[in-house]
Amino acid sequence: MKPEQFLESVLIEFRSLKKVAEKAVQQVSDKDFFSAPNSESNGIAVLMKHLAGNMRSRWTDFLTSDGEKPDRHRDSEFVAESETRTDIMQKWEAGWSCLFQAIKPLKPEDLDKTVYVRGKAQSAYIAIFRQLTHYAIHVGQILYLAKHYAGPNWQTLSVPKGKSEEYKQQMWGK
Repeated sequence: MKPEQFLESVLIEFRSLKKVAEKAVQQVSDKDFFSAPNSESNGIAVLMKHLAGNMRSRWTDFLTSDGEKPDRHRDSEFVAESETRTDIMQKWEAGWSCLFQAIKPLKPEDLDKTVYVRGKAQSAYIAIFRQLTHYAIHVGQILYLAKHYAGPNWQTLSVPKGKSEEYKQQMWGK
C-alpha cells in the first residue's frame, strides 16, 4: 500500500469507528450509558472518556512531542461519576478533533518520522496503526455493551441477523 493510500484508509477507518460508536450509544439510555457490567469492567461512558483522553494525549503535537502528555491523568479517565452524558460526548468530540487535525495534514514522508509514546520510539506509521487497533478494540466493547443494554430494541448497524442472503441478493443480484 502506498503511503498516501494508507493515510486515506486510516482516515476512513477512524471515521467509521467514530460513526458506528455514536450510532450505538444513541440507542442506550443515560442510565445504561453510565452502567458497567461489574466493578472490574468499564461502561460505555468510561470507554468513551478513556478514548477521548488517549486521543488528546496521542494526537496533540503528534510529530513533535511524546504521545503520553505529562498533564494526562489516565486513571481519571476510568471514572465518570460526576459527569453528564453531554460532558462525555464533548470530550469524545474534542478527542476526535485532535485526531483528525493531526492526521489530515500528514504527508507520506511524515509516516517514516520517529514519534515517541512513553519514551518509546516508533515510526509515525506504526503509531497510527497501533492507535487504530486500540480504538477498534474499545469501539467493539462499546458496541457490545450498547447492544446488550438496548436488548430487543437494538437497531443493527450492519447486516441484520438472518438477512445475509437477502443482503447478498440486493448487493450482487445472486
